Amino acid sequence: MIVRGLQDAEKGERRVVSEGWESTRLLLKGDNMGFSFHITTIYEGAELHLHYQNHLESVYCISGEGEVETVADGRIYLVGPGTIYILDQHDKHILRARKEMKMACVFNPPLHGKEVHNAEGAYELEAEVVANDA
Repeated sequence: MIVRGLQDAEKGERRVVSEGWESTRLLLKGDNMGFSFHITTIYEGAELHLHYQNHLESVYCISGEGEVETVADGRIYLVGPGTIYILDQHDKHILRARKEMKMACVFNPPLHGKEVHNAEGAYELEAEVVANDA
C-alpha cells in the first residue's frame, strides 16, 4: 500500500512550480500504478497553452473558476468545482483561470516527477525522476 499526505508532499521534491501553475505529484511512474496523480493549482489570471502529445489527461476541478478552450474548434467550456474534463484525443487546448483553481489530475502514461511544459505545451516522455520514498 502507498500512503502519502498532500501537505508532506508539498514540502518536498514532489512539488513542481512553473509559470502560471504548481503541481504536487502524489503518484508517479516509479510507483508502478500505470498512471500518475497530481494536485495542481492554476494561478488566478493564468492562461496556459497546452498540447499533451505524449499523454492522456483527466482533470477534476476541486475549487476555483475558469475555462478550457479546445483549439481545433474554438469551443469554450466553463470549469468550476465538480467539473471534469478529459483530454482523450491529445487535444490542443487553452486553460484559463479566472479565480485560482485547484485541480486533481491523472496522466497516462504516468509522469516521472519533475516535468514542466515544453515549447509546445507538452510533457516529454523522459524526465528527471523523483525518489519513490518522498
